[in-house]
Amino acid sequence: MNTAPDLIRRYFELAGQPDQDDYFALFADDAVVQDEGKTYRGIQEIRAWRADVPLVSYEITDVEEAPEGTVVTATITGDFPGSPFAGLRFRFEEYDGGQIRRLRIAP
Repeated sequence: MNTAPDLIRRYFELAGQPDQDDYFALFADDAVVQDEGKTYRGIQEIRAWRADVPLVSYEITDVEEAPEGTVVTATITGDFPGSPFAGLRFRFEEYDGGQIRRLRIAP
């Protein structure tokens, strides 16, 4: 995981914990997250999305730079049907040193 930018490493450190302000501070006010075919725009919708997502643990299996941004592949384990799920890709398509602007989560 050493090849991932600090912001992305921090995302995975915080994502497996109960919701907290530090996690949401990783996102720009106008951030867009796509997960399971749905789009969430802005912090309020991202908070609502997180409230419906079970807590999971992440095992990072690959990090690569691609034309669409930084792609992190992970195995997620938690209390959901089909756990563990391997090969889930987190595409950090727009971000800077401080905030995530666009994240797409899909196999």
